[in-house]
Amino acid sequence: MPSPLTVLFMPESAYGPTNNCVGIGRKLVDRGHRVVFAAEASWKGKLAPMGFVEDLVDLAPPPEASADEPQGEQDAGQFWKDFIRETAPEFRKPTIDQLSTFMAPTWQALIDGAKYCEPQLRDILARQAPDVIVEDNVVCFPALVTHGAPFVRIVSCNPLEVPGPDIAPAYSGLPATDRSEWATFRAEYDRTHRSMWTDFDAWVQAQGAPALPDLEFIHTSDQLNLYVYPESLDYTDARPLVDSWHRLESSVRTTDAAFELPPEVADRPADSALIYLSLGSLGSADVELMRRLVDVLGRTRHRFIVSKGPQHAEYELAPNMWGAEFLPQTSIAPQVDLVITHGGNNTTTEAFHFGKPMILLPLFWDQYDNAQRVDETGFGVRLATYAFTDAEMHGAIERLLGDTALRERLAVESARVRAADGVTRAADLIEQVGLGTVSRA
Repeated sequence: MPSPLTVLFMPESAYGPTNNCVGIGRKLVDRGHRVVFAAEASWKGKLAPMGFVEDLVDLAPPPEASADEPQGEQDAGQFWKDFIRETAPEFRKPTIDQLSTFMAPTWQALIDGAKYCEPQLRDILARQAPDVIVEDNVVCFPALVTHGAPFVRIVSCNPLEVPGPDIAPAYSGLPATDRSEWATFRAEYDRTHRSMWTDFDAWVQAQGAPALPDLEFIHTSDQLNLYVYPESLDYTDARPLVDSWHRLESSVRTTDAAFELPPEVADRPADSALIYLSLGSLGSADVELMRRLVDVLGRTRHRFIVSKGPQHAEYELAPNMWGAEFLPQTSIAPQVDLVITHGGNNTTTEAFHFGKPMILLPLFWDQYDNAQRVDETGFGVRLATYAFTDAEMHGAIERLLGDTALRERLAVESARVRAADGVTRAADLIEQVGLGTVSRA
């Protein structure tokens, strides 16, 4: 047994990156290592029960106290309600139009968070003295790369985030085989992001960190870079990666609770499939969209498990459905026949891990890239999230459920992905970095 290491994880506050780090971190804890999470402060109390040390950061000033909220706390459901009310119209725009009105402001908010927490991070690193620092985020936090401990980057978004001239631009959802719109999208990205990137790069260097790659908001690690994506969906034929990059075919946590099918969906006609619907925290907070899906899917012969999300009390499910605000996704996915998803990287790779075909309804960020990639590789169907017709949704469901060849293909892929055991591989590589023995093979 190697000497215990202290491994510090800093994931993006979103559920996908945090859950990815939780799965890897739990494996390291089981090996006797000390795992610290420098996560965003809203995760307080959620990580320590899993065996982690919590040393959390604020990415913005805490909300001011009031008579109704004496601690300055805000109900999570209210946050998502406010966010979606302000943001949902952006999701209806083409990806190129989202660049100025959604993507750039989101990048700026992430940058503001990095700047705000930089002094806190320096204090945390001094306190915790990590042997390895692991970041699963999309922006640079200079303290993580200047501290002196080996730095590991995880990409748990679509790997188009690592750019190249022969792959479609990230966040575009454009096809791999048609380059006609690539240059226009890249030019608009440059126009809408160049000034912000220049300012951030100057600040990053002022903190003592290296210059950022052109129009990228985070460094590549000199020691180890991990990304989560199945080989059959990957882009490495068109954009090879240097040997510090290691693919994790999937990274499925084992911390989810067991799940027993409720009678509402366990007892179903012989010709009825079981389908899982999850649009993530943001997508499921769009009540209008969820009501539309309930209506369309409620008029099928199938049964549905629905991840209802933060606005769960604002809409009712159809009689052929059961759902709850939060669900143990990795315990449910093996039991269903089909997944309807927003195309978040975690859900996409988890569906692939368990061999489930997908219908993808992308909203923003890399969800369009995942939806396009699954569709163009034949493992599922991409639909227009706000413009699909009833016939298109019903037809996609029946086509995927009836495609025996696809199910056989997915079964083979699932067996290969699960055998690769991405969580163990990630823990092995991080451990090797800490011990100074990482392999470049």
